[in-house]
Amino acid sequence: MSDALLHLVPVRSRQAKEFVRTWHRHHPPPAGQIFAVGAADETGVLRAVAIVGRPVARHLDDGATLEVTRTASDGTRNANSLLYGASWRATKALGYRRLITYTQDGESGASLRGAGWRTIASRPPRAGWHTPSRPRSGHGNDRVTRLLWEAP
Repeated sequence: MSDALLHLVPVRSRQAKEFVRTWHRHHPPPAGQIFAVGAADETGVLRAVAIVGRPVARHLDDGATLEVTRTASDGTRNANSLLYGASWRATKALGYRRLITYTQDGESGASLRGAGWRTIASRPPRAGWHTPSRPRSGHGNDRVTRLLWEAP
């Protein structure tokens, strides 16, 4: 996409989830959220969204940490970096002390590095969440190595 001039815009939950359904490569929208933020071009067209919620991993859900659970973009350059930075500023403004996210093996992490984030751990692939006693379908990240990132 183009090098559009981007600015931050508020995004309602329903709109953010619909954007993720349309533009995210391998995940559906997350179930819940604390807040969402968007990046729009100079004509007001929404180009990217970030959804921030409680950490998915229970052991990280300590009351002081939030997680960027989804970002999606139409390919507009620098949109995700803008949103990662804005998400961290909003997280701090709400009184939280930590913001994390994950990338899958094969994703460059360029947007995160551009926003000053750093890799803090590598998570090995897991077989999935399905068990005979609790059948579940996969969410697109089974059997994939993931990197855990933290905001600066």
